[in-house]
Amino acid sequence: MDLAPEELQFLNLPEIVRESISIPKRSPKTFYLITLTLIFPLSFAILAHSLFTHPIITQLQSPFDDPSQTTHEWTLLLLIQFSYLIFLFAFSLLSTAAVVFTVASLYTSKPVSFSSTLSAIPKLFKRLFITFLWVTLTMILYNSVFLLFLVLIIVALDTNNSVLLFFAVVVILLLFFVAHVYITALWHLASVVSVLEPVYGFSAMRKSYELLKGRTKYAAVLVSVYLVICGVIGAFFSVVVVHGGDNYGVFARIVVGGFLVGLLVIVNLVGLLVQSVFYYVCKSYHHQGIDKSALHDHLGGYLGEYVPLKSSIQMENLDV
Repeated sequence: MDLAPEELQFLNLPEIVRESISIPKRSPKTFYLITLTLIFPLSFAILAHSLFTHPIITQLQSPFDDPSQTTHEWTLLLLIQFSYLIFLFAFSLLSTAAVVFTVASLYTSKPVSFSSTLSAIPKLFKRLFITFLWVTLTMILYNSVFLLFLVLIIVALDTNNSVLLFFAVVVILLLFFVAHVYITALWHLASVVSVLEPVYGFSAMRKSYELLKGRTKYAAVLVSVYLVICGVIGAFFSVVVVHGGDNYGVFARIVVGGFLVGLLVIVNLVGLLVQSVFYYVCKSYHHQGIDKSALHDHLGGYLGEYVPLKSSIQMENLDV
């Protein structure tokens, strides 16, 4: 990033996105390799896994004469879904680690290469994994409340209780459009904190919560736009590529599928860049200076380099 820390707090949303998009130009080879080896497989898996599960689900919806065939199909479906979730989880964390580390290295003028990024990933992955576990616990609590109000809707429909139905629907909408978006923003920012500061897990989530104050609306818009774009891409892929066999030729489905995967790759890369830049925007908004020297040393610690005693990168106030 070419902007000074004190300038970041004044960036609006279009400027944040524009600043994020400009970052790969400073090390195109590194970002090209990160995109090819990490973000592309992640994006391809997100869309293409339904190509494997859809035929199995279709078969399960048809009657079987042999019960063992049903068991076989269910086992295969669960195996594919489990493998997909593991792959999705691993490459999501790997992509986050690689992009956040590379952006921070560029910010501190640290030499950047794909090999140095790969060398740092093992230590970064552990920190991000612990943070992810805390986010997962939060999501479990959120989904529990969500399911509770779904049950209330069913009860309200059975008892014709319009007041209870209205209350349950309002709460569910608030949970989805407010709580879900906020938790997603909290997770993304906590992931950056886990890489760039000497905290992770619950401490990273708490730090993320503090940084989001005053910039929650920005975070909500960025997350909502990202989720909507991903949803639209996924919907088109499902309609044309997965379920469009009777309406579209094989060549058309391949072309559209390839285009949509490429589009999702770009969206995911930009999303990771934006969350990295947004961290610096939040730090600057709270007038927390960014000690580039300490951050430089902190990043070097992931590569096994000597880290002096001032390795804490708790940000100091800037004298502007």
